[in-house]
Amino acid sequence: MPSRLSPLTRVLGVTASAALAVGGLLVYTGVQDQDEPPPLSNSTPASFTSAWPWALPWPSTGQAAVEVAGRADSLSVYGEQRPVPIASVTKVMTALVILRDHPLGRNEPGPSIQVDRQAAIESGNRDESTVPLAAGQVFTERQLLELMLIPSGNNAARLLARWDAGSEQAFARKMNAAAAKLGMTNTTYTGASGYEPATVSTAVDQLKLARQAMKNPVLRDIVATARTTVPGIPGEIVNTNTLLELPRVVGIKTGTSTAAGGALLWAVRPLSGDRDRLILGVVLRQGDPDDTLEEKKEAAFVASRKLIVAALRYLNPEIMPIS
Repeated sequence: MPSRLSPLTRVLGVTASAALAVGGLLVYTGVQDQDEPPPLSNSTPASFTSAWPWALPWPSTGQAAVEVAGRADSLSVYGEQRPVPIASVTKVMTALVILRDHPLGRNEPGPSIQVDRQAAIESGNRDESTVPLAAGQVFTERQLLELMLIPSGNNAARLLARWDAGSEQAFARKMNAAAAKLGMTNTTYTGASGYEPATVSTAVDQLKLARQAMKNPVLRDIVATARTTVPGIPGEIVNTNTLLELPRVVGIKTGTSTAAGGALLWAVRPLSGDRDRLILGVVLRQGDPDDTLEEKKEAAFVASRKLIVAALRYLNPEIMPIS
C-alpha cells in the first residue's frame, strides 16, 4: 500500500501521484548466475545519535543510514552493518574513480572514447540494464558518464573501466583502493557496474562515498539530471531515480537486483540555509524475499521518501514544526 505523504510534502507542492510515480526505470530483470543470495531478513535498529531528537521512520527490512553532510554528530544508522550486494549503486564509485583519473571542468566534454565490440555486444543483454551502443561509435567521457549514471547502463560502466585501466579487473582494484582511502572498511568491489553480487558494502560505507562523490561538481550535476539526450542514442534518456521528481532532491543513484533487493543512495538540499549543505541517505536490501524486482525497487523509494520528509522536518522546523 502506498505511504501517505506527510504535511511537509504537501507544503512542498508534491502531489501523491508525482511522489509515487516509478514507471520507466531500467533495472536488472533476470536472476544472477550465482549461488542463491541470502534472504532479505529483518534488521534490528542500531542506536541513534543525539542529533536527531526522535526516531527516524526506518524501513522494516535491510539497513539504512542518514546524515547531514559536514555534521559529525548527525549520523544515524539502522540495521546490522554487514556487507550486502549493492547493485548499480556501485556506479557512484566507478564515476568517482573515472573523474579522479580524468578530471573534467564543469562544462567540459572530456576526451573522446570509441565504443568497443564488447560494449556493443553487451547492449543486447536482456537480464541487465544497458544502453544501445554500436561498435565504432564515439562518445565523450562526459556522455558515457551520463549513460552510466542516468539510465544506469552497465555496458557504459564497463567500457569506461576498460578505457581507464585496460580491464575491468584492473579498474576494480582501483575502486577498492579508493574505498580503502575513504575508510570504507566493509566494502568490496568486483566490477564497475554492480551486476556481480560479489560487490558488497554497507549503508555506513556508502554514506562515506556519498560525501566524497557530491563534492565533485560534474558528478553532482549528472546525478541531479532527471532527463537528457545524448547524440547517437535514440530518444530521451530518463533517470532511474524518480526521487528527482521531489523538490530539493539532487541525486544520487538507484540499484536493483535479485541479490541486492532495492538499494538507493540519495541527496537532498535543505529548504533554507546553505544551498551546498546536503542531507545524505541510503537504504539497502529493501523488499521482501518473494517480491518482484519492481516491488523491491519501489520499497527502496518508499523508505527513502519517508526518511527525506522526516529529515527535512527536523532541519526546517520553521516550515513544519516538529511535534
